[in-house]
Amino acid sequence: MPFFHAGPAPQASGPRSGGLRDGLGLTAGMKVGLFGGSFNPAHDGHAHVAETALQRLDLDRVIWLVSPQNPLKETRQTAPLADRMASAGTFARGPHMVVSDFETRVGTTWTVDTLRALRRRHPGVHFVWLMGSDNLENFHRWRGWTDIMRMMPVAVIARPGSLLESRAAPAARRFAGHRVSSREARLLPMMTAPAWTYLRAPLNPSSSTALRAQK
Repeated sequence: MPFFHAGPAPQASGPRSGGLRDGLGLTAGMKVGLFGGSFNPAHDGHAHVAETALQRLDLDRVIWLVSPQNPLKETRQTAPLADRMASAGTFARGPHMVVSDFETRVGTTWTVDTLRALRRRHPGVHFVWLMGSDNLENFHRWRGWTDIMRMMPVAVIARPGSLLESRAAPAARRFAGHRVSSREARLLPMMTAPAWTYLRAPLNPSSSTALRAQK
């Protein structure tokens, strides 16, 4: 597994843009959660994270960014993109949930480059990066993780089995001074990064790993 040291991540050589239509329908002033993952497959736990963020952060929309291939995971373990898009669509319920293949459309691999591309294409939109607490544990291994923390607010939603570990995670310690109380979560999308919060909610034990093991 690659390990990326803290510090600025170099800019990608340039995602495809031009007249590309991303189908997201975003307008300036919107508060939008970005929920990335392989969704291999999607499950109730993913829906729990997305729906908790939608309600607690008072978002206009949550975009499920289905990764073409997680660079930290084995290719042979990942189902085809079309299958994972369909799986995510099953759990992204309601008009405020959008499933997108944006990364495939613009040709980005790393989350930090995807977020840069979204900000360039949608100035004036108030983005928040969303993740489960299980991802926060290893967030410091992501390429450009400090850039992500400084690029947009981050909301971490509690997941089973990672509560204590995630709050003691390197990223949580590194940005401890920028943590926002969950009581102020509705203000997070309008805050200047770095700013992050940790949201507790009734826990959902579903996981993609467990579902794949059942097959």
